[in-house]
Amino acid sequence: MTMDVLDYLQSGDRAGGAAITPEDIARDGILGRIGTLETRIARSQSEIEAAQSVRYRVFVEEMQAQLPAEAMRCRRDFDKWDDICDHLLVLDRKIEGDTEDQIVATYRLLRHEVALAHGGFYSDSEYRTDQLVARHPDLRFMELGRSCVLPEYRSKRTVELLWQGNWAYALKHHIGAMFGCASFHGAIPEAHAMALSFLYHNARATGEWAVEALPGIKVDMNMMAAEEVSGRKALTALPPLIKGYLRLGAMVGEGAVVDHAFNTTDVLVILPIAAISDRYLNYYGADAGRFAS
Repeated sequence: MTMDVLDYLQSGDRAGGAAITPEDIARDGILGRIGTLETRIARSQSEIEAAQSVRYRVFVEEMQAQLPAEAMRCRRDFDKWDDICDHLLVLDRKIEGDTEDQIVATYRLLRHEVALAHGGFYSDSEYRTDQLVARHPDLRFMELGRSCVLPEYRSKRTVELLWQGNWAYALKHHIGAMFGCASFHGAIPEAHAMALSFLYHNARATGEWAVEALPGIKVDMNMMAAEEVSGRKALTALPPLIKGYLRLGAMVGEGAVVDHAFNTTDVLVILPIAAISDRYLNYYGADAGRFAS
């Protein structure tokens, strides 16, 4: 994404959105609406497949990911996790055609109990998130993944709706903490030495929130001494999504992981709901509570 949601929130330039009525929620499950854009959870297999096509356009055509042969043939990014996740969609209702033609952004959401019933979370392939979950038996976790927005929709409104949808969904399902892998473009961690070192020295999760990358694939993020890291340059180099998470109160796991298939360098972001800033809670809380009811 090219828009930092917290930069947007702090600018005070919130886009005006039409009110969502109880009838909208009951009929369509709408979690938010701004202008012609709406956000809700996918309701059918055809909508999920359309979201997978959006992911293909971003991850393969734009970012040069290499998916399994069947996914490349179908021109859809899909895997076994799609069958157990919920798929958050942003739709542009001004686009002519079916609902599947109107999907412009998506996020994949995996709830705690669903993950545990199917052997764990997607991020377990890179990080020891099982240890994190075990240390918090009273919290329900949610994993966020596969976030993408079509280039022409990387705007304030789309990002606001994605976050509105995530927040309303988290409230509805009584989530206590969110986590998920966020990515730097490219499979050469050293190219991101300043930003990774900044995260290591300033945002690394410790204590009960500590999470470490798996042995054998862990890349040391401590590439530069703290005094060598320029905060301004590092923040400029951080992907907007990671900056947004940090301003909400998020932390990152110990170690980065290179995902060669997706041509990315991943870090694990951990966001306890209790850590989210009052400004963000005040901004979304009342509306999200209404949507989640």
